[in-house]
Amino acid sequence: MTDLQIAKGVQLKHITAIAEKFGIDSEHIEMFGKYKAKLPLKAINRKKAQESNLILVSAISPTPAGEGKTTMSIGLSEGLNRLGKKSTVVLREPSLGPIFGIKGGATGGGHSQVLPMEDINLHFTGDFSAIEKAHNLLSAIIDNNIQSKTNSLLLDPRTIGWKRVMDMNDRSLRHIIVGLGGTTSGVPRETGFDITAASEIMAILCLAESLSDLKERLGNIFVGYTYDKKPIYAKDLKAEGAMAALLKDAIKPNLVQTIEGNPAIIHGGPFANIAQGTNSVIATLMGMTYSDYTVTEAGFGFDLGAEKFFDIKCQSADLKPKAVVLTTTIRALKYHGGADLKSLTEPNVEALKKGLPNLEKHLENIAKFKVVPVIAINKFVSDTEEEIEVIKEFAASKGVLVAVANVWAKGGEGAKDLAKAVIEIVESNASDFKPLYDWKSTVKDKIATIATEIYGAEYVDYTSKAKADLRKIADLGLDQLPVCIAKTQKSLSDNPKLLGRPKDFIITVREIEIAVGAGFLIPITGNIMRMPGLPAHPASEGIDINDDGEITGLF
Repeated sequence: MTDLQIAKGVQLKHITAIAEKFGIDSEHIEMFGKYKAKLPLKAINRKKAQESNLILVSAISPTPAGEGKTTMSIGLSEGLNRLGKKSTVVLREPSLGPIFGIKGGATGGGHSQVLPMEDINLHFTGDFSAIEKAHNLLSAIIDNNIQSKTNSLLLDPRTIGWKRVMDMNDRSLRHIIVGLGGTTSGVPRETGFDITAASEIMAILCLAESLSDLKERLGNIFVGYTYDKKPIYAKDLKAEGAMAALLKDAIKPNLVQTIEGNPAIIHGGPFANIAQGTNSVIATLMGMTYSDYTVTEAGFGFDLGAEKFFDIKCQSADLKPKAVVLTTTIRALKYHGGADLKSLTEPNVEALKKGLPNLEKHLENIAKFKVVPVIAINKFVSDTEEEIEVIKEFAASKGVLVAVANVWAKGGEGAKDLAKAVIEIVESNASDFKPLYDWKSTVKDKIATIATEIYGAEYVDYTSKAKADLRKIADLGLDQLPVCIAKTQKSLSDNPKLLGRPKDFIITVREIEIAVGAGFLIPITGNIMRMPGLPAHPASEGIDINDDGEITGLF
């Protein structure tokens, strides 16, 4: 059976039943059809949230074979519920770029999904659209101010870094010229488009803790300089109020359900290779308010989403995770060990053993944050007992718990062993979360700490553009912001071809973007791009809808 066939065979419960099951008062439900709802911010109870156990699901370095963090997160939450623990899974919203591109949807798979899958993977409740509109409103206001003869701040167009965004992979929009067409059509200047998941508005929404906090952060967005070198922010353009108004519903988390009828909160969708890669603080606190165990995920490998989850999100919102589930697959480890992609379903213990250093490095990284891990082997039908035993022996040699999780085929039942391991870690009080670096350190020190300790780099090099950006950051007094490094997800290094556990490499920072509203700096490494392109045969080629309104080819 396909994921879609499995999802279609499930009897969806009315969203009020899901809310009632977990003690969410009916007055805290804003219906969005039968199977989706918005949760108002007043439903958050910080005191109750502090009593919840926050569990982060991360993974080894991603491969084309896939690791399944979302599927594992959903399955783990189902497993915890089966063991009598009140658990909610809190996830990011899918972006249309990957859905129509190469990666597909982000609602889990098999018997470990969130529903209604088609709605969530497509327009959902319109949050991405609202973020896109708020971002582009500021873009329009900026160009209007440059054009104006009576209400101009004398912005120097050459200093403006604020682009436009759209939730689609469209490589032709990476670099564009706006303002053509004569004096009434604006002032010509070079700009471009990023994907919506990379928007600073997305990052702001995911770190804001209230509507007033959201508005303040929006006002702090750095736009550029005037001709006399005065910095200009969105609040100088009086843009934050209208932008916040567009986000009045988008700031509210979305309540849906798992395939086993348990609550799932889905909100925000920043990518982990170009942004912070975790769902909103508000969504996490909402889940923690109503759960004994709150399961959440961070994008890509531990070196990206999880590091940012710990160093940015947890520090910003004062969250203290109790355990890390490190998702791995035998197929992915064999790929990191040098096996060809086409041969990953064939038994290959030698390649598996050669790939173990990647797993080892991520375990070492988790230990740096003083949080206890458990290895979750995401089971596939091609896995052999001998291969599974290799990982178990490796885990035993490191003193790390390990569990086989067959969540795609068995849902919560297949995650019981993993859930028991998580409960054991939590009840032992073995974790004592500590961030990797102090925000007050210099920007270079923060980047170097992440690059050398988490990635394993020898040192960090800076282009002349990056060095100029460092001087600008110092002049603006922003050097005490945390750093959100943009880096390829395919390798621990900034070179996607270096698999496994590369050593003796250099991380090159080519520029540093300023995201004052979000509250962090973005050092950009390697050839990372913030507007991806579509592959030769995008997933959109297989997506269709029939006369009954049923969507096919969406996974």
